[in-house]
Amino acid sequence: MKVVFFGDVVGEVGREALRLSIPKIRSFYQPDFILANGENAAGGNGITPKITYEFLRLGIDVITLGDHAWDQKEIISFIQDEPRLLRPINYPPRTPGEGYIIVKGNGKKLAVVCAMGRTFMLPQTENPFLICKKIVTELKKETPCIFVDFHAEATSEKIAFGRYLDGEVSAVVGTHTHVQTADETIFPGGTAYITDVGFCGAHNSVIGREIAPIIHRYTTLLPTKFILATENPRTDGIFVEIDEESGKAKKIERIQLSLSLS
Repeated sequence: MKVVFFGDVVGEVGREALRLSIPKIRSFYQPDFILANGENAAGGNGITPKITYEFLRLGIDVITLGDHAWDQKEIISFIQDEPRLLRPINYPPRTPGEGYIIVKGNGKKLAVVCAMGRTFMLPQTENPFLICKKIVTELKKETPCIFVDFHAEATSEKIAFGRYLDGEVSAVVGTHTHVQTADETIFPGGTAYITDVGFCGAHNSVIGREIAPIIHRYTTLLPTKFILATENPRTDGIFVEIDEESGKAKKIERIQLSLSLS
């Protein structure tokens, strides 16, 4: 089984970069499933129903979210009726939406889980380690192939989470920091891991935002509007190949695809 996952899609530039990248990615990797984190897709803040459908039309099978899940208020009611849009599974039980889904295609089944870390993160959620271990036990009754997006800030928490689920899931990939790390590996138990996949958007920036306003903020401590950048569009992602019988990862490879939007 071949899976491609795109890091946080940031704003219109990120969406357009994603649109242009997917045909190239399909041709090169021949993925069975395409996943993406969409929590910054609407102007950098959350996602809308319209953008959700835009992603699904592109052929994205599952969209994950994170701490910006509810920035666009219409998503609160929408997510209850769109199972392919996942909020973190460790939100309280009464929170709308679901944190996991099993998708089917090409005669294959993949479970996708969205979870959020707690270190330096708001809002504070339930313990992702314990919640995910419990749901993974249930999902393994349906398929051994389980892919987890862990939306978290602290590198240590991400690594610990990946180690905790090693041998239990096929892949743990980190999102949220927008900086692609070069630590992709397969742990001894067969779980593919990377601390952060990166982001899709303008890379001549500070994690997707214009450089000057952020430097102004750091050098003056004054309130500043963080404007989305537009230069040097790039899609960051990860490719994982999974053994369908065991659910163990066979390969993990970083993706960086620079594009021209003109």
